[in-house]
Amino acid sequence: MSALELGFWSFPVLLAMIFLRAPIGLAMFVAGLGGLWLVTGSPNMALNLLKAESYGTFSNYSLTIIPMFLLMGQFATLSGMSSALFKAAEGWLGHRKGGVAMASVGACAGFGAICGSSLATAATMSRVALPELKRYGYSGGFSTATLAAGGTLGILIPPSVILVIYAILTEQNIASLFLAAFVPGILAAIGYMITISVYVRLNPESAGVKERVPYAERLRALAEIWPVILVFGLVVGGIYAGWFTPTEGAAVGAAGTGLLALARGNMTWALFKESVITTAISSAMIFFIILGAKLYNSFLALTQLPQELSLWVVSQGYAPLTVLILILVFYLVMGCLMDSLSMILLTIPIFWPVMQVMDFG
Repeated sequence: MSALELGFWSFPVLLAMIFLRAPIGLAMFVAGLGGLWLVTGSPNMALNLLKAESYGTFSNYSLTIIPMFLLMGQFATLSGMSSALFKAAEGWLGHRKGGVAMASVGACAGFGAICGSSLATAATMSRVALPELKRYGYSGGFSTATLAAGGTLGILIPPSVILVIYAILTEQNIASLFLAAFVPGILAAIGYMITISVYVRLNPESAGVKERVPYAERLRALAEIWPVILVFGLVVGGIYAGWFTPTEGAAVGAAGTGLLALARGNMTWALFKESVITTAISSAMIFFIILGAKLYNSFLALTQLPQELSLWVVSQGYAPLTVLILILVFYLVMGCLMDSLSMILLTIPIFWPVMQVMDFG
């Protein structure tokens, strides 16, 4: 079997391992290491490449941004930012049809701006918003679907851990990706709210109605979200103003949210240790997935599959927009089956070389 054929067959093998419930990082690691062994014909060569990839990946200074953003999300929860965001959004939107669900989406968008993780956003806002949704008569399925959808805003609205990983793997500028993600993130939040509004009108029994909050109380709730605006403005604004790099900005954000939690009396030594340990576990999981992706990418590079696929796509004469639409449809289908991080890491080595040779003007 040729190297190109090995690269082609590795993809269905990798998908089979994932659908058999193997962790995505382990699946890519096994496929990459096994593929390198078969391509090079030497276990020693494959292990040497593993050593080189491990050092090259984890010595990357930019990777330190990931635990910093995750820690910032942990501290933001302790400082009460998630609750303040939900109360402010609920005060302004809660009295409308489906308003509490819309407020949940708005709070998810706000928390995503200081967290960077969809999983953390969904988990945190579920603890805050789900009891309120149940209290006002929202159906269980509608409530959980709203929070699950709202949680996805954590990977779109900067700062975003997945954008950082994507930037590292494709060697792109992190700040530019943050800027590019603003519009899709805002559009997604608005789209979710419009969908909620339509859904509750078609299914009025799925949502209750909350009493209107006086304007004085709304303004007080709005004033309580100043820490969120401060942290977001300091981190993202500082990055674009050139005060610090994205990595330094993440460290500043983590320190700032930690100090806010301490100032509000919510930070104890036990909670601090729990936040650090949770961050370390999440970071280790993400780092292992990145290592597996890098190893699999190295294997594919040796097989020349991405390059051959790029040349084939160009030779077909497809319009760049057509290729882009097909890729988006593929992501739409795969997104029903796997999480965003796994899907992106799995497809970057295939789709990125194709997109690079497309002329979008």
